[in-house]
Amino acid sequence: MSGYHVAVVGATGAVGTRMLKMVAESKLPIASVLPLASKHSEGKQVPFRDGTLTVHETTDDSFKGIDIALFSAGGSVSKRFAPAAVKAGAVVVDNTSAFRMEPDIPLVVPEVNSEALRHHHGIIANPNCSTIQMVTALEPIRKAFGLKQVVVSTYQAVSGAGQSAMNELFDETRAALDDKPLEPKILPTAGDKKHYPIAFNALPQIDVFEPDGYSHEEWKMIHETKKIMAGDMNSDAIKVTATCVRIPVPIAHSEEVYFEVADDNATADAIRATLAKAPGVVVQDDPSQQLYPQARNAVGSKEVFVGRIRADAENPRFFHMWDVSDNLLKGAAWNSMQIAETMDAMGLIQPK
Repeated sequence: MSGYHVAVVGATGAVGTRMLKMVAESKLPIASVLPLASKHSEGKQVPFRDGTLTVHETTDDSFKGIDIALFSAGGSVSKRFAPAAVKAGAVVVDNTSAFRMEPDIPLVVPEVNSEALRHHHGIIANPNCSTIQMVTALEPIRKAFGLKQVVVSTYQAVSGAGQSAMNELFDETRAALDDKPLEPKILPTAGDKKHYPIAFNALPQIDVFEPDGYSHEEWKMIHETKKIMAGDMNSDAIKVTATCVRIPVPIAHSEEVYFEVADDNATADAIRATLAKAPGVVVQDDPSQQLYPQARNAVGSKEVFVGRIRADAENPRFFHMWDVSDNLLKGAAWNSMQIAETMDAMGLIQPK
């Protein structure tokens, strides 16, 4: 059968199952799909189109004949098996943080910097979910009006920490409503010493803290944005700072983005009109009708929804906007598949 042979590593996880869905819906010709996971998941069935596929254990030999390998099984798995996939002839799109800051590995959001794909050496990194939706909304503004600095505050869904974190939210919510004790084991991050309830709470920590007081999630947003939009993770062409907060929402991240443009004549109406024409962006912005993006309405959609666009009354050239996106789709599975589709359209890959 002609078409691409695709492997999905981490096929049983929250992102991996959605990667399979994106492959099923893809415009690319698909010859075969191979779901891969740990030995523990070998033999499980995962849905694909109108049927199911059998999960296989990931090994060095799993990638023979594979054209495209989509990875979302954790950084250690990517570091272990992505080189093997490349050696076997596959192009890897990795959804973990394993390769994002490597200078010779493109970090790509197709609406923003697809040209970076031309410089890949077998591995393309998918950015952090919160970075993806922000730069998708900011890039049209940067092109039209210039972009000098960004201050972002995120309100991130628990699914960003995996299926187990979503289960923790649901279990804690039920326990709180039944007036039972809460027993957090994962959030704010499994890698730190203390754990706090997420039910009816907001946690201003995502990932571990760096020595300067920023969380690693905040560090990622700052440096990934610079790499994607300015070509250098340490660039001073755009100033970026972030505060990242986990909130008790299952899916879809929300962000308040405060930004400065270079154009003295920029207006909120002009920014709104620019975003209305931007690929991958949907403007929902009518305060008179209480129309603005909401997390629960974004679930299942591939787009980034933008609203509450307004000028800062105190500071010229500064504006606010609110953006929302499904962190498991545009923030992960869809952006990964979109990279593969973009590479096909650019003639950078073809079926064997």
